[in-house]
Parts: sequence; C-alpha cells; structure tokens
Amino acid sequence: MTERAGTQALLRLVTWMSPAFPVGAFSYSGGLEQAVHDGLVGDAPGLARWLQALIEHGSSWNDAVLLAEGYRACDDAARLAAVRELAEALAGSRERHLETILQGQAFITAAGHWPHPVLEALTGAVAYPVAVGAVAGAHRTGLEPALAAYLHSTASNLVSVAIRCGVMGQTLGVGVLAGLESVIAGTAARASASTLDDLGSATITADISALRHETLHSRLFRS
Repeated sequence: MTERAGTQALLRLVTWMSPAFPVGAFSYSGGLEQAVHDGLVGDAPGLARWLQALIEHGSSWNDAVLLAEGYRACDDAARLAAVRELAEALAGSRERHLETILQGQAFITAAGHWPHPVLEALTGAVAYPVAVGAVAGAHRTGLEPALAAYLHSTASNLVSVAIRCGVMGQTLGVGVLAGLESVIAGTAARASASTLDDLGSATITADISALRHETLHSRLFRS
C-alpha cells in the first residue's frame, strides 16, 4: 500500500467510525445504563475496568472476531453469509440483537457513498461488526487498523453513555480512553490473528445487565 493509499484508508476508517457517522450508536448503551443504575459502574476507574473486560473478554472481543471474519470474507459470498448468520445468532438479548442489526443496516446504507459490489451482498439483516468488517475488507483498509478503529469507537460511545448517566465529566472520560489505548491496540492485534474458534466471552455480569435493561424504567438508551 502506497502512502497515499494508506492515508485514504485511514480517512475512510476515521469517517466510518466517527460519532457523526449515522449509525445511531448514541442511542445504545449495551447494558451499561443498567450497570450504572445498579451501582456496578460508578466512577471513572470502574468504567475503565468495565470497558477493559468487554474489550478483552466480552462482547467487544466477540465483535472483533466477527469483524475479522467479515473482513476476510468480503470476496466470498458463502463465507460472508455464514458469518452473518452466526453473528446474528450470537446476540445475547433482544436489545443486543436490535442494537447490532439496526446499526449494521444503518452502516451499510451510509457506506453507499463509497460504492462497491460488496454492498450488494449485505442486504437484509447484517450485524454491525460484520458489516464494518466486510466493507473495510472490500476497501482494503488493513484489518488491524479497522479493528482498532472499531474497538475505539465502541469504547468512545460507552464513555459518552457514562458521561450522560452522570458517572463522570468529559475530562475524566478522555482519561479513560487514554488509559485504554494499549488494551485496544493489543486486542486489535490479537483479533487480527483470530478465527471463529476464538469466539467466547466471560463477562457474565455485563451480559446480565444487558438482559435486565429490557425492564429498566425511565431509561435514556435503547439497550
């Protein structure tokens, strides 16, 4: 990849993972709102621990593995269909399913500004990480950078959720993201060498929070 091509790939990743990219991520907390309500996350250090667990051992790790498979499958319709089906089946709750499918569909719609034949294989229900992976693979952004951008975007959104839930202010939120840099980089590197056999999580409390959010009263977020 030439320097110019590398810069173009970086710009696309920055755009696709920007908070301004219309996927509606701001509407979802992935169960974090419930965790805050239950007192499981109450300050910046607690949020940092929560996010690190998700990235290294939880839903964000599984998303990274699925993104990597979607990236590699971008030119293989049968393989891409298989990972699409698997990703949807792995959604652990009704709200998690809603979150990943609606964001995936919104991402594909917005990605139409970068026309590519892969978009024709991504009609219907597509989980968000698979959509990102397939489009990034089609545009040859580099797998590890795509993973890092996706994980950082997910963490950034959850920091924003915590701020809106009153856990901390923006300055401490930026500090949480700074502290997660090595975690995100390490997980991106690990996921870039992963296979579907590496799927699996051990963040039971976070999964329960995502399930319980369905009955949380007076909530700000859809998940």
